[in-house]
Amino acid sequence: MGQEIQRLTALAVTRASKPGLYADGAGLYLRVSRNGSKSWALRFTLRGKPREMGLGGLTKVTLADARKKAAEARLLLSDGRDPLDLRQEEDAKRTKEEKLAAARGMTFEKCAEAYIAAHEPSWRNEKHKQQWRNTIATYVAPVFGKTPVQDIDLDLVMKVIEPIWNTKTETARRIRGRIEVILDWAKVRGYRWGENPARWRGQMDQLLPARSKLNSVKHHPALPYSELPDFMKALRAIPGNSAAALEFVILTAARTSEVIYSKRAEIDFKKKLWIVPAGRMKSRREHRVPLSSAAIAVLKRVEEEKGEYVFPGRSPDAPLSNMALLMTLGRMNRADITAHGFRSTFRDWAAECTNFPSEVVEIALAHMIEGKTEAAYRRGDLLEKRRQLMDQWAEYSVGRQ
Repeated sequence: MGQEIQRLTALAVTRASKPGLYADGAGLYLRVSRNGSKSWALRFTLRGKPREMGLGGLTKVTLADARKKAAEARLLLSDGRDPLDLRQEEDAKRTKEEKLAAARGMTFEKCAEAYIAAHEPSWRNEKHKQQWRNTIATYVAPVFGKTPVQDIDLDLVMKVIEPIWNTKTETARRIRGRIEVILDWAKVRGYRWGENPARWRGQMDQLLPARSKLNSVKHHPALPYSELPDFMKALRAIPGNSAAALEFVILTAARTSEVIYSKRAEIDFKKKLWIVPAGRMKSRREHRVPLSSAAIAVLKRVEEEKGEYVFPGRSPDAPLSNMALLMTLGRMNRADITAHGFRSTFRDWAAECTNFPSEVVEIALAHMIEGKTEAAYRRGDLLEKRRQLMDQWAEYSVGRQ
């Protein structure tokens, strides 16, 4: 008889087709939606508030299973416990256990590789990309590269940073920052939780001496502007693309990377203009460089070179290497200065020998204007004023052309 009742009840359940609730008894219902799907629900009242708890779909949960789940929930209610709260607690615990298992399999090296892969497209400088990988492989990986990212603590970070903090302070500073952002990335992705052990303020600054107390900031060695005319005379006597590129760096006050990767399509000889695309600029903004007659003369000297680059390297399809200009300085017995330092030479000359406003000089150097209000109101790039500035700079450097 009992089995027959079960069979008839099950038959009634499967035949329920109209949208609505079908009562089985003791708060158990079969819910039929408008699209025809069927699921079980337990309705109850707790502390005067009506609640409903889903027990699963009919395709996966049989009537017998639904009645069993409902009975278990009613036992909890008889003890004053909310079965919905208990389910949420179990789900949260299960989620945490799953995250913990995932974190155990996610090492710092894997997180670092994933972070670099995600952000590398936005990094403009190839050298910068290589430095990220090299510093992690050299300094971090041997200490905790294979360690689960969740297990990395302050002691492990200090084992990387402390030995080189006094001797390679700038390298150590950059490595600490890289560890910090990778650990932040891992936290956002759910591979670790808690405080970031590589954070500087209020944590590592209490354990390590301030960088300013160890050594002063080292600027790129620069040539005094009073020595520039004689230097340029010696430089122009050296044949080859490297010397020409260095001269162009000086005459345009540009960065080395902007020059060695410059392409012929960026030069407008009629307008005497060099347009550096945003992707190669530190500011991520297109930069227009007015070209003096002396700068045009440099471009004319390399005009017969083949390939897309203005200053090709060993191959017509490849630019000069990052070391080419430094090697040129070495051949001139000027290892005491750098190519980048000529930007400081230009700035010192402009400040002491001209009356051009500082913002004209700063834009010539492709620097962002400090004041947000000033930058908002002046949307131009002062091209014509900068053209006058660069003409005077060229005349001072190499004389009238």
